[in-house]
Amino acid sequence: MAFSMPAIMKTTAARLSALYFLLFAICAVLLVFYMTSLSARMLTGQTQETINDEVLGLARAYQRGGLPLLVRVVEQRSRQPGANLYLIADTNGQILTGNVQSLEPGVLEAEGWTTEPFSYRRFGEGELERQRNPIADPNEPGQSEVQVEGEKGHNAIALVLRLPNQMIMLVGRDLGEPERFRAVIRRALMLALGMMALGGLLIWFFVGRAALKRIDSVSEASRRIMGGDLSGRLPVTGAGDEFDRLSENLNSMLARIATLNEGLKQVSDNIAHDLKTPLTRLRNRAEATLSGKHNSADYRQALEATIAESDQLIKTFNAILMISRLEAGYSSESTSRVDLAASVRDVVELYEPVAEEAGVTLETSVQDAFAVEGNRELIGQALSNIVDNAIKYSTDSTAKPTVRVALDRLGGEIRLSVTDNGQGIPDDADRARATERFVRLEKSRSQPGSGLGLSLAKAIMTFHNGRLDLLPGNPGLSVVMSFPEREDR
Repeated sequence: MAFSMPAIMKTTAARLSALYFLLFAICAVLLVFYMTSLSARMLTGQTQETINDEVLGLARAYQRGGLPLLVRVVEQRSRQPGANLYLIADTNGQILTGNVQSLEPGVLEAEGWTTEPFSYRRFGEGELERQRNPIADPNEPGQSEVQVEGEKGHNAIALVLRLPNQMIMLVGRDLGEPERFRAVIRRALMLALGMMALGGLLIWFFVGRAALKRIDSVSEASRRIMGGDLSGRLPVTGAGDEFDRLSENLNSMLARIATLNEGLKQVSDNIAHDLKTPLTRLRNRAEATLSGKHNSADYRQALEATIAESDQLIKTFNAILMISRLEAGYSSESTSRVDLAASVRDVVELYEPVAEEAGVTLETSVQDAFAVEGNRELIGQALSNIVDNAIKYSTDSTAKPTVRVALDRLGGEIRLSVTDNGQGIPDDADRARATERFVRLEKSRSQPGSGLGLSLAKAIMTFHNGRLDLLPGNPGLSVVMSFPEREDR
């Protein structure tokens, strides 16, 4: 798959890389030019100090021996290796002695420091090319100052002084060293910028192309998901980068959406199938009551049965709505500190008469007071559903029917378990299905209920970030509500 430069530049990463490269390049250029200018000024300052020292030495020689001694000192210093520029000229600018063959016009006209670097030629570097008067004779007076092309001459700065006899003395220093320094810095800058540009292009080509491939794969998976295939998932390469983290989060969201959709589908199917029977029963009862001749007592009995059936349907719908809200995380129930031991005592006290009437022994085992973060009413409702089921299904026990409610800690969890000694659910698959909505196993068909008790308890535990486990009680069944242990602040 080919990627053009415009396509790469449409990505945020490429744009940021280009922006950072541009900002770095501008800062690097400004920094290099600043350092170059600063270094050049420092070198120029040092050059001026050196020239001042030279002028002071020549002034002392002139004071001691006049012009003859000054000329000898200038000639001596001119012949030294790496010497400065020395020049003594007459009042007309004709060069008399020194190591300078010719200068730019106008250099000797003003006293003091030269305002701009000027071009010059030393002795022995060849005949100087003239622009102002190409046929002029350099030996004639007035022809010592000629225009010099910058490409062929040297640049220098100098201090021009008038001697007491109106002769002119020039002491200067070549600027080749600062210029060479500037050239080195500029070449280094161009090389660095070139390497940066090459590195940026290589990064765009390899990293940008890989990023575009991953984005294309994510887009393709997203199109399939938007087309209705909620089983699709975004690709995860295992690199652990931001693309993988985004894909993992979106996959978790898709899994959650799929679970909610499946729950909605199950609710719709269950309402269509399981609630059809009581509604049909209500209609048949009303039709039978109206079809015959009945007295007031018969009509009253029929209406009372209809109201009882309607109340049971309302309870079923309320349970369905509660389960859906809890599983979706949209419950308006508030949470606070809940004492599980107190909840156990309240539920056991409530169901003791029911257990006694059914001939079931209801026992409790609470080792300590445990607190969790949750909703007291919801936890009580879940525990009531589980205890009610345990009492109903422990009556088929071959021994004395017993239901035991225990509260303890295991690891980092607080476990609230309800265990009976009935026949239980020996099959693992049946235990997994028992917490689904409207699921009633074969042996529970004879017991009243809608098959929503354990489903509601499971939804309540999900709301509390816990879990509901159905374990074999050997004999019987043990339903365990596991809460994460509350961290006291």
